[in-house]
Amino acid sequence: MVTEEMIKQLPKVELHDHLDGSLRPRTILELAEKEGVQLPAATPEELAAWFHRGADRKSLSLYLEGFAYTTALMQSRESLRRVAREHMHTLAEDNVVYGEIRFAPCLHQKQGLNIEEVVKSVLEGLDEGSQETGVKYGLILCAMRHQKVSLEIAELAVAFRSRGVVGFDIAGDEFGHPPKKHLDAFQYIKNRNFNITIHAGEAFGVESIWQAVQICGAHRIGHATRLVEDMVVHGTRIEKMGTLSSYILDKRIPMEICLSSNVQTGAAKSLDTHPFQIYHRNNFRVMLCTDNRLMSNTSLSKEMGLAVEYYGLDIRDLEKLSINAMKSAFIGYNERIELIYDVLKPRFAQLRETINPNM
Repeated sequence: MVTEEMIKQLPKVELHDHLDGSLRPRTILELAEKEGVQLPAATPEELAAWFHRGADRKSLSLYLEGFAYTTALMQSRESLRRVAREHMHTLAEDNVVYGEIRFAPCLHQKQGLNIEEVVKSVLEGLDEGSQETGVKYGLILCAMRHQKVSLEIAELAVAFRSRGVVGFDIAGDEFGHPPKKHLDAFQYIKNRNFNITIHAGEAFGVESIWQAVQICGAHRIGHATRLVEDMVVHGTRIEKMGTLSSYILDKRIPMEICLSSNVQTGAAKSLDTHPFQIYHRNNFRVMLCTDNRLMSNTSLSKEMGLAVEYYGLDIRDLEKLSINAMKSAFIGYNERIELIYDVLKPRFAQLRETINPNM
């Protein structure tokens, strides 16, 4: 039996974590008072509940509405540094040993910051929080699907690759905004030998995932919930796979799975029917992620708890997911190996020993 307390103690790796979707409610209240922004609730508890209710409407476009408030409060160097620093402490409280945090710099220029200042401010906050907590990090820069600045963001990501930026992504509502519209940005990243993760297969089907992988060259897929449509499945057993799912399995392309947000946005009908269990049981390289801690009212511990409750995962399953994530991180090979063999494996072994010395 895997208990909640055991899960809290596990060392974790987080690869899909939006900075502007994970602010602390008290921080939102304090920043709003300073900036004169009217909020829909007056206490941290009421505010957290408001964000969660707003996100849980079975629609990605509706899920994204709450970000208008959080991004409005992340427009100065001070607020960006504070939010980033606090986020590292939030990761530490969740026993995350390595986290990749992502955000869209172009959403934080309403008070006159240039785009380089935005990225520098976030990196300063992440670095400060990392020094205080010991949590290692990488920053992923997102372009927005509905905007035409993806090449600029790709160039920015590469320019900051030696200062903590580890990859490039596009985010936002998939419907009507296919990844191939940003091909110049992805080609730029590939030509610079840099890293790509793409939101795909969340609000749109297999075609979105195919474009992300085969046209845009994604090294990881954010969500990939709809990949199951390329399979014939009986229970959790795959009877037949299409060429795309076979390719993703064979090439070990990682899929960043966000259980709670997938149900809240309607990408999956329920936790019972979420395809994660199919992917995991059939040896796809999957890992669990939070997506947006505030909007989805979650943590990596909670996501693991859901996987234990709904899919019967044990400690060894959770260890596999964590190692999958670390193998798939966008930092260097030697750094990944060090974290796997010096941190993840020893701490999981220690926990298994306390549960059952014969495990």
